[in-house]
Amino acid sequence: MKTADLISALAAEPPPPPLRLGRRVALALVVGAAISAALFMTALGPRHDFAAAAHTMRFDLKFVDTLALLLPSVLLAARLAQAEARPGALIAALIRALRPARRRGDRRTRRDPADLWMTRLVGTNALHCLTLIPLMSIPPLAALIAAMRAGAPSHPALTGALAGAAAAGAAATIYATNCTDDSPLFVASWYPLATLIVVAAGALAGRKWLQW
Repeated sequence: MKTADLISALAAEPPPPPLRLGRRVALALVVGAAISAALFMTALGPRHDFAAAAHTMRFDLKFVDTLALLLPSVLLAARLAQAEARPGALIAALIRALRPARRRGDRRTRRDPADLWMTRLVGTNALHCLTLIPLMSIPPLAALIAAMRAGAPSHPALTGALAGAAAAGAAATIYATNCTDDSPLFVASWYPLATLIVVAAGALAGRKWLQW
């Protein structure tokens, strides 16, 4: 087959149907998160007072925040992996989804005495947070990028960035079971910083491997 004929044949091949691509992305996230969870349980595991902490509002709301990042990010990443998707409305939808979590964090922070803000901001696990969330994001991010190569994103870097946000959300959900800093100020500061590292890595990966 001549090169021109091969290119024409590849161009004529339709992209995967949205439902099939969505299932592929969902499966990739589950598999990647399962690998991260297995490594996490082998190396660290949940905090020693996990059972008692699970009955406190501040501990439970950490998972509300991480899932508020994970779910819309993976849905939008799967949508943006399709050639006809446009980013404007999708990014606006993500921002709208994250606003309630931000407002909850602001309200919870205002309830703390002002002289404790700095102590609760720094916490005791800042370095762990900035290290472990990006590390545990590697398997789900790699799986998501591999799955979305079956699509045809018009904005590969942005698609990769959203995949990074979803991977960070999965990793942060796992890490939160070990993190002993339940302060809303800590969660609202260090978790997003760790997420930005993964988002940047996802954007670079998307630009390299999702380009078509």
